Amino acid sequence: MSIDQGLILLNKAIGISSHAAVLNARRGLGVRKVGHTGTLDPFATGLLLLLVGSFTRLNELFHALPKSYHATLELGRETNTDDLTGETVAESQAWQTLNQNDVTSVFAGKIGPGLQRPSTFSAKRIKGERAYTLALRGESVDLEPRSVLFHDLEVTSMEGPKVKFKARVSTGTYIRALTRDVGRDLGCGAHLTELHRTKIGPFFIEDAVPSVERQILSGSKRATRRGSEVLPWLPTRELDVHERKAISQGRAIEQGEVIPATWEHGGSEVNFAGFVALTHECELLGVAESGEFGLQPRKVFLA
Repeated sequence: MSIDQGLILLNKAIGISSHAAVLNARRGLGVRKVGHTGTLDPFATGLLLLLVGSFTRLNELFHALPKSYHATLELGRETNTDDLTGETVAESQAWQTLNQNDVTSVFAGKIGPGLQRPSTFSAKRIKGERAYTLALRGESVDLEPRSVLFHDLEVTSMEGPKVKFKARVSTGTYIRALTRDVGRDLGCGAHLTELHRTKIGPFFIEDAVPSVERQILSGSKRATRRGSEVLPWLPTRELDVHERKAISQGRAIEQGEVIPATWEHGGSEVNFAGFVALTHECELLGVAESGEFGLQPRKVFLA
């Protein structure tokens, strides 16, 4: 048994890379073509979205989805990676004079749009090379700040130097970098010790299957999304037999009756205006773009 194409919600375990999780899925599902829509560091856990088969071509339509996390930071020590895997670059006991209200105030001040300098040990490219590759070689890494959006930040507890918080952020936001900046604003430094991704757009960790190879196939029915469920932020257009043939040949079809999207993105930066999911009897056949001559197919998943 295998899954030829679809979207699978995976719960990545601690200690494995996102690439290793994808390899587990390939072996567990018996499918060669599997890719994820956004990486998680090995020490992090939680939701990883996997596109299977020809649906890997939909990857770009997932990039703008907001992401939610549960995380823990430790005050008093800053590392070169901004997390627990790095080497200490600064230490301070000033955190002992702080309380939860002090920390909450700094987090609250960051809600909304802003600029963030990515972590030095990040996957950002500098002249074709990953920043972390340059950093590991001991070379200077100077990343430009980028625009980010913190939809919501909530401190849930503080015990000693450990601070637990929740974050809902725009795509491209580094929780490690957020932790670093919070520590600097508090004057004592900080680094990330735990990170768990709970949600990506309309998809929840509660629906995900464990990233253990032997469990992926057995739990895949519950964790797999098909048809319009794969792209619920796009409106849909149900096709008849003749329209199916037309899009398979790359020909435009009439605008027709388009059903509104089933997921409201709540003010996030998701913006695919003009794109429509093409379906037939709960099957996702492709994605089209609305234009002068109707709906022009951009991605087609049938012969």
